[in-house]
Amino acid sequence: MRISVIGCGYLGAVHAACMAKLGHQVVGIDVDPRKIAELSAANAPFYEPGLDELLQDVQATGRLSFTTDISAAAGSDVHFICVGTPQTKGENAADMTYVNAATTALLPHLRPGNLVVGKSTVPVGTAARLARLVDEQEPSAHLVWNPEFLREGHAVADTLQPDRFVYGVADGSEDHAAVAVLDELYAAPLASGTPRLVMDHPTAELVKTAANSFLATKISFINAMAELCEASGADVTRLADAIGMDDRIGRKFLNAGIGFGGGCLPKDIRAFMARAGELGADQALTFLREVDAINMRRRSRVVELTRVLCGGSLLGQRITVLGVAFKPESDDVRDSPALSIAAQLQLQGAVVTVTDPKALENAARRFPELQYEPDTSAAIQGADALLLLTEWREYRDLDPFETASGVTTARILDGRNVLDPGKWRAAGWQYRGLGRP
Repeated sequence: MRISVIGCGYLGAVHAACMAKLGHQVVGIDVDPRKIAELSAANAPFYEPGLDELLQDVQATGRLSFTTDISAAAGSDVHFICVGTPQTKGENAADMTYVNAATTALLPHLRPGNLVVGKSTVPVGTAARLARLVDEQEPSAHLVWNPEFLREGHAVADTLQPDRFVYGVADGSEDHAAVAVLDELYAAPLASGTPRLVMDHPTAELVKTAANSFLATKISFINAMAELCEASGADVTRLADAIGMDDRIGRKFLNAGIGFGGGCLPKDIRAFMARAGELGADQALTFLREVDAINMRRRSRVVELTRVLCGGSLLGQRITVLGVAFKPESDDVRDSPALSIAAQLQLQGAVVTVTDPKALENAARRFPELQYEPDTSAAIQGADALLLLTEWREYRDLDPFETASGVTTARILDGRNVLDPGKWRAAGWQYRGLGRP
């Protein structure tokens, strides 16, 4: 099939490459010339494992191209809207500027029978509004909402072998003409057993925000339990193991730590609350305010624990932060709790050195006043305390005896509870986890 992908950021670039991998003819379109130049050279403008290799593979076939010209969408059968919906400045609501602009720019290039497929995470009600615009331009075209469920660091696999497809069509019917087109588009993963659900527009729009809100709630719950464990002397990791054995609860996302971040969960739960308020259903989501508050409180809690670890004062303490991407296998520092903690420590008088395998360039653009060192061994030299804040494997695999030889004082705060406390203490370290005695 002939496909256009409008918006070649994280979502769009991955989607375009994966659709070409599935055998379709794809053109990726974006207003940023630098991004298009990099993608055209088979270089992803962000770090995502396997994406550069995939871009090289599919571009060699001639099935994938990139351009800044929206008219290149003409002639495609399916048009994917993959632009961002960031948080509106000064508000909780999602900024719909890019979705609106992409749709408006696409309208003149629609042909009879085309599908416009929204993948961006949007406030419920957006699809119905955009469907009216599509219908006014081309009555035989259809607007579908097909939310994405990508995990950064696993985006290629999540696109080629997703755990489910959601089709949001106007009447919610399996007989809708768009369903057969999407089934053809996703024929390969469907044939391998990926389930799909057909539903109406508003339900499909709610799926992604509801899922993200549930995950955020689960993370904040176990972090709240970590606070209680610290007050009572209990161990949150053993607590999570025990309650996670209940199959109604499950162990995934029950890892206490410094909180969630990134470009999705924080802004999505805030936009969800804002939209509920617009619909007069704000009381239904008031619990998400506490979820957000618990998450933000983790950052100040880690700063205070670091102060305690350093003997009661941060002034002049040389602190090395291991990892500032919001999660491993990513260079994304958007709303990164690790980077926020590093900046707060610096503001309170510490001398902070930051290291990370992939995210230093992005971090330096956000907080240029911090010291950045790409080499882990060099970064820890002379440190009074180490903070493991992003659980990259190279930090999880550090040898405590070898690492102790490089620091001034053997103190470590394990912000992700991924190290073996007994092993580190046996090597002479003052170890502190979160919610652990």
